[in-house]
Amino acid sequence: MSDFLKEVDKRTSLAGMNRMELLLFKIKGDQLFGINVFKVREVIRTPAVSPVPKSDARIVGVSDIRGQTMPMIDLASSLDMEPIKKENYTGSLTIVTEFNSSVQGFLVENVDRIVHLSWDDILPPPDTLNAVNYLTGITRAHGEIVQIVDVEKVLTEVAGTKVEVSDEFIKSHKDTIGDNEFFVLGADDSSVARGQLKGILDKLGVANKIMHNGQQAFDFLNKWAEEHEKGFNDRVSRRILMVISDIEMPEMDGYMLTKNIRKDPKLADLYVVLSSSLSGGFNDTLTLKVGADKFLSKWNPEELGQVIIDRIKTAKALELTDMSA
Repeated sequence: MSDFLKEVDKRTSLAGMNRMELLLFKIKGDQLFGINVFKVREVIRTPAVSPVPKSDARIVGVSDIRGQTMPMIDLASSLDMEPIKKENYTGSLTIVTEFNSSVQGFLVENVDRIVHLSWDDILPPPDTLNAVNYLTGITRAHGEIVQIVDVEKVLTEVAGTKVEVSDEFIKSHKDTIGDNEFFVLGADDSSVARGQLKGILDKLGVANKIMHNGQQAFDFLNKWAEEHEKGFNDRVSRRILMVISDIEMPEMDGYMLTKNIRKDPKLADLYVVLSSSLSGGFNDTLTLKVGADKFLSKWNPEELGQVIIDRIKTAKALELTDMSA
């Protein structure tokens, strides 16, 4: 079996089991931080760094890694901690990551180990910190507190990217979007991703609620299912156009959320879209295994917008069919 197929087999065997691997590292001092191994390409000794004029202060330069040039980001500086001194670069390590088909290196002080955890062992950060923190979760490993870094938020701030649907897209689908009464439920542990998803849905004029993890989303769905059983509202699939969920989340990941939806007769016919900042064949295979309808890489706003438009058209057609029956 090829290395690629072995990796696919490894990932698919974990799909729907609510488990993950966490790379533990230290940025400055003794505090442990973590990042999902799924998004880590490799860990290397920090190579030679060439400065880039007028770049963001958190980008210390660029490095050549086996013929590929990538930006080098001081993670300590990105988290408002004391940056690594230039003379200490050679003694530091670089975590090479991939997000949305872009590759970058994060300079850290030291890498500790890889631990295997259940997503329900990982708690979201306190609500009071949502506006100011760079964490997606908190857990314990070997008796120590581990803070899981919201790398997507760091990258968004450093790159200054803005994700939104274009006015041209809105104009071209005006007839479909106009006066719709549809609702989308989302789930994502990254504050940046939640804001981006909400911004896209708001511009499309689609009512929405974005939860912090799969458990919150599943609780929300069950509450609406109970309302239907008591005769207060229509069935959930008539009220919710689609569920859009991140894959890697604390408490309940997107795979487990999808499996739980498919196992529940009251929710089984919901349209589920899974998303991740890591693209590739793994996700397509896992999406199929757990029963989701589609996989999207975060966030191509026009691609997501088209999926929503297509679902609105399908929902309207079903309504007309029901009315004529």
